Amino acid sequence: MPFAPFDWIDDEARRRADAGLVRTLRPRPAEPELLDLASNDYLGLTRHPEVTAAAAGAARRWGAGATGSRLVTGSTALHAELERELADFCGFEAALVLSSGYAANLAALTALTGRGSLIVSDAGNHASIVDGCRLSRAETAVVPHADPDAVRKVLHAHGGRALAVTDSVFSVDGDAAPLPELADACRTEGAALLVDDAHGLGVLGEGGRGALAAAGLAGGEGIVTTLTLSKSLGSQGGAVLGPARVIEHLVNTARTFIFDTGLAPAAAGAALGSLRLIRREPERADRARAVATALYEQLTEAGLTAVRPDAAVVSVRAPSADAAVRWAADCRAEGIAVGCFRPPSVPDGVSRLRLTARADLTQEQIATAVAVVRRTAPVS
Repeated sequence: MPFAPFDWIDDEARRRADAGLVRTLRPRPAEPELLDLASNDYLGLTRHPEVTAAAAGAARRWGAGATGSRLVTGSTALHAELERELADFCGFEAALVLSSGYAANLAALTALTGRGSLIVSDAGNHASIVDGCRLSRAETAVVPHADPDAVRKVLHAHGGRALAVTDSVFSVDGDAAPLPELADACRTEGAALLVDDAHGLGVLGEGGRGALAAAGLAGGEGIVTTLTLSKSLGSQGGAVLGPARVIEHLVNTARTFIFDTGLAPAAAGAALGSLRLIRREPERADRARAVATALYEQLTEAGLTAVRPDAAVVSVRAPSADAAVRWAADCRAEGIAVGCFRPPSVPDGVSRLRLTARADLTQEQIATAVAVVRRTAPVS
C-alpha cells in the first residue's frame, strides 16, 4: 500500500464539515459592496484620506518594506516616532512596535515570565494570549472569566514571581474586564498585570486612550499593555507599552521582536496618521460607543439575545454553529457583513454573530443593519 502521509487531513475535514465548522477565505473587493459590521475598523479610519496619505508618504520615503529585523535594519525614525507618540497618548513611559498584535502578546508573555514563574489567565482570553502562555514555559493557571477573587487566590497560593493576563475588552461578547479589581489583586500579591487592550484603544478612555487610561491605571509600575494597530488605528501591527525597563528587556529578549522583520513603514505611517487624527477628533471614541449601544438596544428590542457592549463589540447569540453560518450568509446576501464566531473561537461553545460598531455609521445604516439581522434570524 503506498504511503499517504496526509490522508488524516481528509478525516479532519469531514469532522469539521459534520460539526458545521468549515472556514473559507473570501477575498473582498477594493471598493466595499456591503455595509461593514464585521471588521474591527472601529473609528472608520482605514480609508480615511489622511491615513492613506500617511501610509503612501511613508512608503515613498522609507520604502515598501522594513528590510530586516528591528535590531538590524528594520528600525526607522518613523518607528521611533510612533513609539513615542503611542506611549504619550496612552499614558505609559515607553512603547515597542512589533509586526502584529499577536506578536506583541507572544513577546510580552514569553519575555516577562518563564520557567518557575506563574501566569494567571482569564478563561476568555484571546488565542494569542493562550499561545503566549504555552510558549512561555511558565506554569499557567486558567481562572473563571472576569473573576478577580479567583486571580487573587491563585496568586496568593503561588507566592513567587507571577503575572496575571487579561483582555481589556473580550472579543467574543464585548464585555470589559474588571481592571481595577485585577490591579488591586496583583498589587496585593506582588504580581505584574498584562492587559491586551486591542479592543479598548480608540474606543475607551478620554479621547480613546484605552481601557487602562479609563480605569486610571495607565503608567502603573506593575502594569504592561499590548495593543494592535489594526483595529481603531486602521493600520497593521502591534505594540507593547509599559515601564522603560520592561521595554528595554523586551528589546533584548523577546523572540517575536528580535527575529521578526520590522513593521513595514507604510503601516507605521498609517498608524501614526490615525493617532494624530484621533488626538484632533476625540469625539470619535464617544461615537463608536454610542453606535454600539444603539445596535444593542435595537437588536434586543427586536427580541434577539444580545450582550450589552462595554466598548464597540455587539454579540448576538445563535442557536447552533450551522445556524450562525447560515445567518451570517443570509445577512451578507442582503448587503450586510457581520462576523460569525463558532467553536473553537468561542470558549463557551455558544455560536454568535458579532457586530462591530463603527464611529462613521449613520443612524440610517444602523437601522438597516438591525432590520436585516432581525429579518434573517434563525428560529431557535
